[in-house]
Amino acid sequence: MSALPDDQAAHLKAQLQDAVVSCTERCLYSSAKWAAELLNSLPASDDDGSDTDIDSPMSGHTPPQTPHRIPKDATEERLEAREAHKYLLAKTYFDCREYDRCAAVFLPGPLPKGAIPATSTPNAKSKTAAKGKARASTSTVPPSTAKIVAGLSQKSLFLALYAKYIVGERRMNEDSEMILGPQDGGVMVNKELPGISVILEQWFTALPNSGRQPQGWLEYLYGIVLAKGKNDKLAMDYFLQSVHQYEFNWGAWQELTSLLSTSEELQDLSARLPQTLMAFIFHITASQELYQVTEGVQNSLTQLMGIFPTSAFLKTQRALMFYHCKDFDDAEEIFSDLMITDPHRLDHLDHYSNILYVMEMRPKLAFLAQIATATDKFRPETCCVVGNYYSLKSEHEKAVMYFRRALTLDRNFLSAWTLMGHEFVEMKNTHAAIESYRRAVDVNRKDYRAWYGLGQTYEVLEMHSYALFYHQRAAALRPYDPKLWMAVGQCFGKVGKIMNGIRAYKRALVAGSYDGEAGSSFGGGGEGGFRGGLDPEVLYQIALLYERIRNMAECSAYMEFVLAQEEGSEDEVDGGGVGVTPTTSKARLWLARYEYQRGMYQRASELANELCQDNFEVEDAKALIRDVRARQEAH
Repeated sequence: MSALPDDQAAHLKAQLQDAVVSCTERCLYSSAKWAAELLNSLPASDDDGSDTDIDSPMSGHTPPQTPHRIPKDATEERLEAREAHKYLLAKTYFDCREYDRCAAVFLPGPLPKGAIPATSTPNAKSKTAAKGKARASTSTVPPSTAKIVAGLSQKSLFLALYAKYIVGERRMNEDSEMILGPQDGGVMVNKELPGISVILEQWFTALPNSGRQPQGWLEYLYGIVLAKGKNDKLAMDYFLQSVHQYEFNWGAWQELTSLLSTSEELQDLSARLPQTLMAFIFHITASQELYQVTEGVQNSLTQLMGIFPTSAFLKTQRALMFYHCKDFDDAEEIFSDLMITDPHRLDHLDHYSNILYVMEMRPKLAFLAQIATATDKFRPETCCVVGNYYSLKSEHEKAVMYFRRALTLDRNFLSAWTLMGHEFVEMKNTHAAIESYRRAVDVNRKDYRAWYGLGQTYEVLEMHSYALFYHQRAAALRPYDPKLWMAVGQCFGKVGKIMNGIRAYKRALVAGSYDGEAGSSFGGGGEGGFRGGLDPEVLYQIALLYERIRNMAECSAYMEFVLAQEEGSEDEVDGGGVGVTPTTSKARLWLARYEYQRGMYQRASELANELCQDNFEVEDAKALIRDVRARQEAH
């Protein structure tokens, strides 16, 4: 999929222009911005650079008509024309953030009481607020309100209900007070959701007999309400209806992505999607968020960039794929180029700051913090960048302060919850760390760093059964990350499940062959990965587990494997070995003692002498040499 033919490019341009206008009319500004940026990343057509005077008759060119998948029906056009003046008033109120006034233009009375249809058990913390969620809504819209709703166009009804949703979210955040305070963490709910749910539920019930065509926007809003009520399955159905009816609402695709947990779910969902360009973009984005960075996904992204060669969004997806593969150099290069091209763009800068943190590029991270602060100091991304800078300076209290500020601005900002958990671990505040990681998981259950952080924190508390559960969740999300399987193996060893631990460590060996530069998953930093062959630390841990079940033959074989990693494979041009390390020296000492116990004094003496040359475990090696000589002289 390279550059499109002229007619297809014009068609796509018209669709994106319509998306910008349609999303802006409904105050979905993030989706409008996304569509506008994609629109402007299309290659310039030949006539854009023409020297023909604009007033010349030769410049006459009829723009392509905006295609509609489903044309507006006559009823919708008549209703929109009749309420145009009211719509303009409501939209200006929305733009001025007077959301109650915006909704009151079309829905002057209070919304009806009701409950959100849900199939899953609500959060235990919100028992009072969630009574009745488990059953379908039985409330009805009062006749006066029902008559008003029936007489509104879909555009005006969406704007009114969306304003109610926004004001409900704002009041919920205000009532929650401080981050990690007593009212935070699911105690407060959006009190407008039940009323919105009742109106939309009955609107959809009446739709088949109304003779009106659905447009996809109310389906999108109802999906959001259902997702807030934890009814993910029904929410996904409505989001699917939304993207089938109007595919260029990027917000609906984002909501679909947030409902996916595994790559299998993505495959099942793909079969139900329209085979369009937007579905193609969605598949790439969802694969990136699910850490499914395969060659096929990379090739698909390359094809898309042939259509949108200057798209900052697609370039960011490429950088995030490199980031997930721990190819930090390439990811940093892309983000750096994006900063040069558009220095005021703050989207995804939290990920860029994570990369600079891992690479310990403190001057560049400081510069990034200055740029972001000068652009907008009250963006969550800016606060995370500054927080990462203070974390790199080991000023953890200041880092927590900035991560809290990011969450005050947006309580669903995932990076801030996870990074704040890391900082609390550094400050030895395990309870606050656990709560931060839990909130990160509530926001996005696909965040393996939060699951891994929970496991690490419970290990600090020596609650290894809990730690094992969370490490397994992290490993399921990132099956090719050896660090995660090492953590699983360690926990199995702690709870006495030795064979399970051995299997987990062997999975780490397999994963290591796919992830040759496996850095630490906790906080994104840590030591670099081993090169050439197998990780000696994993081999050593497998050997110790075999020793615990008295399988000395397997134990000694794995200890020999550890020593073999010093030199690496003969096929490696540069040797590929890790050289002498504390781990290989410990394996050498174990083998020396093992050979001594078996009566193989010559082999034991050779290993002990090598230990003296390694400058590790020297005293133990000298003591073993003396014991070997004593035995040899006795014989």
